[in-house]
This record gives sequence, structure tokens and C-alpha cells, in this order.
Amino acid sequence: MSEHGWTSPRLSEDLELKPAPGGPVAYARTTDGPVVHLTVANEDGVVGYLWANDEDGAAGYVARMTGGDIAANSGGKWVRELRARKERGLSPSEALAELAELSGTYTTGQVVPGSRAEARDLATVRGLGQSA
Repeated sequence: MSEHGWTSPRLSEDLELKPAPGGPVAYARTTDGPVVHLTVANEDGVVGYLWANDEDGAAGYVARMTGGDIAANSGGKWVRELRARKERGLSPSEALAELAELSGTYTTGQVVPGSRAEARDLATVRGLGQSA
């Protein structure tokens, strides 16, 4: 109860956040399985990593922490590109194969040719994003 002797349900109800129907189509954002990943870089160096796991239908982008704002902001472009491929029905690994062919800009970077690698799990790729 408030000091005024009344309460408003607007202020005291437990809000349950639910995704709105009709939102963007997206790959799952996490997996416990092995992942394939690609390095994304601009002329100053690595800005992040694209990753995928077909078994869980998962894919995403991990920004490199030392890449600063450019690394973080480039994630928006890569996530939009992944969503566009999900809408077309591509598997996560097919999406990465297409993204490897895209040209980039200084701000977004582009996939480094020949950078395809495998990691035992997503935590390993996130660790790459934390490294100097």
C-alpha cells in the first residue's frame, strides 16, 4: 500500500514480458553444440565473429570487445543479414556461406576469406570476442 492509502495495479502487478506475434524471424540465439564460425574484420582488425549450428537452428554474431563501438554496431548489420536468410529458409550454415561472400564497409567489416573454423561450443567463440 502507498502512503496515500491506495495502490494501483499498474504499479504493483508483476509484468510478464511476452514476444509479440509477427516479430522478426530469427535463428535461435544459443546452442550447446559445436559451432562453425567466421571472422569479420575491417582494415583496422577483427570486429567480430559470425557463428552457426545447424542442429539447433542457431546463428548469431559476437562482437570483439576490443573492437569498440564499430565492433558492437556492426552486429546490427550482421543480425539483419542473418534474419533475411532465415526468412528465405536457409539453414544457419547456408546463411554463413552466403554471408562469407558479402562485401563490407569499414563500419561493418566483412568476412575474412578462409577464416571458417569450428569450435566445440558457443562459449569458445564468445571467448574469442573477449580476447585482446
